[in-house]
Amino acid sequence: MVYDGLLVAILIGFIRGGSLKGFGEIRFKMGWVFPALLLFQLCIFYFQNKIEWVGEISQFSFIGVYVIGLIFLWINRFHAHFKFIFVGVLLNFIVMAVNGGRMPVSGEAALHLDPYYLETLKNSLYAKHTLVTDSTIFAFLGDIIPLKAPYPREQIISIGDVVMNIGGFLAIQAIMLRKKEREEPINGNSKEVKI
Repeated sequence: MVYDGLLVAILIGFIRGGSLKGFGEIRFKMGWVFPALLLFQLCIFYFQNKIEWVGEISQFSFIGVYVIGLIFLWINRFHAHFKFIFVGVLLNFIVMAVNGGRMPVSGEAALHLDPYYLETLKNSLYAKHTLVTDSTIFAFLGDIIPLKAPYPREQIISIGDVVMNIGGFLAIQAIMLRKKEREEPINGNSKEVKI
């Protein structure tokens, strides 16, 4: 969902007359962390069902990714709306941390998607996810919101995902429209947008 939300935010930013140039002006502390975490997660997703030991440690790997990601977001919280993103990631981290490092997924929500999705969850092929059971803690923070047609990509998202996407959308709008809003005078003064 996060990647879908980012693409929509960029598209709307263009529609509003924004530009990608603002991204070149951003200065992150520990800026290398985000691409490194993304690459690491992609490797885990790819190898978790191909190499046994990768699958066995995957839940701990994802918890580690969340911890490092939260640290990255916190030290960069001065950027507009990053605190919002931090809260969304924190909600996902909490529910995963108290449930053995896996994101609980509502079986009822999964019934709204392709049957293959539910079968895959039952067979534990999605190492980052597990079905909600009676012993699941904070199940309401898990993946409980199904997205299906006309949404182009079927999936189930969490409250944390929603909060994270709202924060990401607002941050991208601020970045893309930064230059435009600086150039538009308000009562003779330029408008500054902090990112």
